[in-house]
Amino acid sequence: MAADTAAIAQGRTDAAGLLVSASEPLSSLQHDCGGEIPGPIAIAALREIEAKCRSFGLKLARTLRASNGREAIVAWVEVDPQDDGGCLIRVNTWQVNALPPEDPALVGDHRAAIDRTLAELTARLDPEQRLLAAEGDAPDLAGLVKSMKHGIGQPWTDFLTVEGTEHHQPLHWRLLDGARVEVPDSQRHWRASLLPQLGPGGNPVGFDLCLTADAPLPPPQPRPVPGAVVLPSNGPGLVGRDIAPVLRQPIARIIANAETIRTRMAGPLAEEYSQYAADIAAAGQHLLALVEDLADLEVVESDEFNTAPDRIDLADVARRAAGILAVRAQERGISIDAPKQGEHLPAIAEFRRVLQILLNLVGNAIRYTPENSQIWIRLEDAGGRARLIVADQGPGLSEEQQSKVFEKFERLGRSGEDGGSGLGLYISRRLARAMGGDLVVESAPGQGARFILDVPADLLATAPTTGRSEDAAPEADEES
Repeated sequence: MAADTAAIAQGRTDAAGLLVSASEPLSSLQHDCGGEIPGPIAIAALREIEAKCRSFGLKLARTLRASNGREAIVAWVEVDPQDDGGCLIRVNTWQVNALPPEDPALVGDHRAAIDRTLAELTARLDPEQRLLAAEGDAPDLAGLVKSMKHGIGQPWTDFLTVEGTEHHQPLHWRLLDGARVEVPDSQRHWRASLLPQLGPGGNPVGFDLCLTADAPLPPPQPRPVPGAVVLPSNGPGLVGRDIAPVLRQPIARIIANAETIRTRMAGPLAEEYSQYAADIAAAGQHLLALVEDLADLEVVESDEFNTAPDRIDLADVARRAAGILAVRAQERGISIDAPKQGEHLPAIAEFRRVLQILLNLVGNAIRYTPENSQIWIRLEDAGGRARLIVADQGPGLSEEQQSKVFEKFERLGRSGEDGGSGLGLYISRRLARAMGGDLVVESAPGQGARFILDVPADLLATAPTTGRSEDAAPEADEES
């Protein structure tokens, strides 16, 4: 194809989407964004356009918005598929604008929000920086937290070493904000942030102290025992005992950082990059859920697993589950019709496990039922059995799908992004049966699905008011 002499810049990609050549200023932007030539396209918006062009085999023209870290760039690009499987990129306009100046107050608010999100120890201080309360759950902070809780009323600097000073009384808070500190019993490096709580006149009436480490806690190193033989065990194993505790913190940190970027708390950001940060946060949430599911899987499959049945009210559990998931449902315009106040259904089961099952069932219904529809949670008194029914207006399940839906890692053909881990229903049924109950599904294609949790009724309780089980509508297809 003949070169377009009107183009400001041109580039070429190969069949794999690598940028193999580019002229100025496109090449400079590629390098400013961390890329090389040849190499993957580092300009996020351009990479998306080029990928669509190769995939569809169609010429695309779009407005490209990017940043080189110093300036905001708006360009008009045309991407043309070529016979060799790559694409020709032409840049026809190129506008450079200075990034807007940041409001110092807004920057301070962003920094405070980031510090609060990432802090592994938080403490409340009075105007003289004396301790009022302290919380933290990192293992290497346990001694510090304990000392602080026993030292309420003392200056917080009595419990830490502030690098670069031998001063043992509290300095002015601005001199301590951002200071490096040493924590007893911790090998990590820490930074202290003092966030003032301002009263009338702008004077601090107290402070929030946040301690943030420069690295996550390293995984524990096993201590080899000479001559020891490790035998396989059916009890809680590698994931729940060793992997999950180590992974939770760094994954949570990834999610927090991605959310910080997505919400532009760290500064101005192009919309495309904000969306990519949202994707990272969503992937982190999915990974964290998978870790938790695998840990639960080990628990329910262990020989030692049992539940702690108690007298509970299934109506109360249902209302709690609906309340927890209400915001997620509202985001999709879905209403949850839960048992009303005054409805009761006494049962013998473990509250925490029943809530776990219901959160899975209602969460699946929210995920797969159409937007602007409804989910029902109904109660049913069946003599010696107490039942909870979760129903919605989803696509329903065929007989073949119903036979598979409770199998381990079964996602009914859905991808990992929208199909969960494939463990939720398997774990839920195991939990139900461990409590002397069961979990079953009734459904038909196009008629939604009804997931029915059955547990022993509390026959010694007063007569329940169960509500309307007979009008429960069909329910949504589940997560698997």
